Amino acid sequence: MKKVRLGIFISGAGSNAKTIARYFKGHPQITVAAIISNNFKTLLLEDDEVREYVECVSSVEMAESQDFLDRCKNDFDFIILAGYLKLIPKKLIEYFPNKIINIHPAILPAYGGKGMYGMNVHRAVFENRELQSGITIHFVNEVYDNGMFIAQFYTPVSQCESPEKIAQTVQKLEHAYFPFVIEKTILNN
Repeated sequence: MKKVRLGIFISGAGSNAKTIARYFKGHPQITVAAIISNNFKTLLLEDDEVREYVECVSSVEMAESQDFLDRCKNDFDFIILAGYLKLIPKKLIEYFPNKIINIHPAILPAYGGKGMYGMNVHRAVFENRELQSGITIHFVNEVYDNGMFIAQFYTPVSQCESPEKIAQTVQKLEHAYFPFVIEKTILNN
């Protein structure tokens, strides 16, 4: 049986990508084929556990290069956005219908859309004195954070005294649930 190959796209430090790679290491049906970062200073380049998977590709190449798009089509069965901050090109969405999965650090549709990522989300949640936050795992379409929901998980944040504490609380949810939801989604596809 051919393994399902994941291409993981990141823009930041890559903690979710590392958690996903660890989760699928030795998995009988799913493997991480590559972690692609548009951040040429990602910490994963120095991480012995995942360095072999990591390659850096410019945002322009990811968005505009037909060679890159063809490579994705040939090398990956699913694309996972694990903190990737750019809009996915329409052509890539056409190549991977309902096979691009994103995680968002809030309960969509609240706190979603262009510019709503990472600490921007957590600051907004904190400033609005929300009682809870969480994560939304969803398929990707042409609009930021607008694809069909796969799963949502909630956590109380009313006791969090800063946006940074909310970020830590939400990241625990991400690490706990994102790999499992990816696996379940792929195996049920």
